[in-house]
Order: sequence, then C-alpha cells, then structure tokens
Amino acid sequence: MRTKILKLLRCHPEMYVSGEMISKHLFVSRTAIWKHIQAIKQAGYAIESHPRKGYCLRHVPDLLIPEEVVANLETSWLGRDISYFASIGSTNDEAKKMAANGKETGAIVLAEKQTCGRGRMAREWFSPASAGIWLSVILRPKLLPKDAPKITLLAAVAVNRAIIKCTGLATGIKWPNDIVFQDKKIVGILTEMNAEMDAINYVVLGIGINVNMKLDDLPVEMQTIASSLSMLTGYTISRIQLLAEILLQLEQLYEEACRDGFEHVFYEWRRMTITLGQLVDVSSTEQNFSGAAIDIDDNGALLVDTNHGRECVLAGDVKVRLRQEGIL
Repeated sequence: MRTKILKLLRCHPEMYVSGEMISKHLFVSRTAIWKHIQAIKQAGYAIESHPRKGYCLRHVPDLLIPEEVVANLETSWLGRDISYFASIGSTNDEAKKMAANGKETGAIVLAEKQTCGRGRMAREWFSPASAGIWLSVILRPKLLPKDAPKITLLAAVAVNRAIIKCTGLATGIKWPNDIVFQDKKIVGILTEMNAEMDAINYVVLGIGINVNMKLDDLPVEMQTIASSLSMLTGYTISRIQLLAEILLQLEQLYEEACRDGFEHVFYEWRRMTITLGQLVDVSSTEQNFSGAAIDIDDNGALLVDTNHGRECVLAGDVKVRLRQEGIL
C-alpha cells in the first residue's frame, strides 16, 4: 500500500494529491491513507500535508528501501524480491539462509549497514551505514559446480559496466573480481555456492561498493588502498540509480550467458581487466610465486608465466605490480 501511495505522489511531482483521490484510487479509507503517510514520513520521506489540498512529496531519502529500488528498476525478474535491513551482520549469510529455504532466483538482500561484512580470503569488509551498497543476489544457474567461477567474472563485468555508465570513471577489474581505480579498491565481490556433485543448488553473489564514503570515514589502514566513487568523482552518487543499473546489467549478462555461453562475458572481462599483461605476485595456502599474468582459461582461472613454467591460479591473493614503487 505504501508503495502504491508513493507511486501516486511521484506521478504528480511538486503537486498536491488529495486524500480523497488517493482513497478512491486505492480503495481504502482516508484514515488508512493518513496512517500510511505517517509511516512513510517516519521512513525519511518529506511529505507536506495540507488540510484542503492533500499530500505533496518533497524529498526522497537516500535509503535503499524496497519502494525506492522497485520504483527505479528496469529489470524483468532480478531484484523484484527484496529483503531490506537497516543493519545486519552479513547480507551473504542472510541470503544463504533464504536460498536454503527455497527463495527463488533473482531475490536480493540489501542493508544500509553490515556489522560483519566480509570479502574474499575471509577478510573483513568495512560497511558503514548509508555510505555504500551492501548487496547479495541469489541465483540458481543450471551449471556444473566447476563453472561457478564464471559467475564471479560475470558479476565483475556487470558491476564495472554500471559504474562506468553512472559515473564515467575508467574503473578496471583486478582478477578475479575486485574493481579498482588508480590502484585503489572500490568494489569487492564474494561468491558463495551450495552444490552437489553434478549441479549447483544456488549461488549467492555478495557485492560491496564504496559509494559515498569520505576519506575520514575509512579506517586509517584502508585510506591508502581503498577509495569511494564520490571521492573519485567529487560529487555524491545516487545509490538507488547505481543499484538499479547494476541489477539491469547483471540480469542482461546472466540471461545472455545462460542462453549463449560465457564467451562474451570473458571477452568483456579481458577488455576491462588491469591484471593481464602485468607482473603479479600470487599467494595462496599452497604456494607463493611471481610471474606475468597472460590470460584466463575457459573456467576463469588466471594463467601466470613464471621462471619455472606456467601456473594456473584457481584461488588465492593476486597483487598486481602496476608501478615500481608499489603493488595493488
């Protein structure tokens, strides 16, 4: 009902809509309309009330609440089922619970703040309130478990496309799925899977984006290695618009890959990456080595030429030597 009321008010920008008109249109009492308007105001919307004119929407809060997300979506199925939290431990943990209980593909979990956010290699992911996009997406691809890394690369391409379109920044992808700009990390993507021997039950894509953080918002140890879109552009980014574009790009790429395979995804990833053609240092639980990153294989693994031959990197921490004085 609140979504319908907001839609009516949006259809009449800077104009008053009478309670009687809303009541007749939505088939509810004017008293019920008044109660819903109060709840909408408490959520952060600025709505002017006039005893004879009705209600006028003056300001929309910078919150990722479902009503605002849905109002801006252009997707067919992705992001239409939203679970929203003002604060949560981890959106990925919540999404995995939902997926295990049968939540359909395309459902998403959004939070204004994460208290236990995490990235790859079990690293903590700093997720302050209303400064980023903390998102998890449930997918149920008809793929073999060995093909799951392809979804990770697909997600990186989709997010990078959306950032370029919304900000104009020439961001790039560091293998496998970090998005960076001038040596600083902006986006991390964590893919978690539940599978059997011959089938994937579900994949949860965790996407963390530093959107409107200021330098002082970041912990001191992160200030030299991370940044945000607003710091890089010099202006505040609409989180709602960026989220809507990410979901649209992700849906389009996912449908294309399910229909035609991942060839185009891999082409786009190679075009956007900052890793290939660079010297890299690779560290994992099994070994550490350095070499030249030359390509990715058909499963998305990184191929590195070393003094002792070619290595295929399926997992691990890859640091790119972009400049002599430092590494990324």
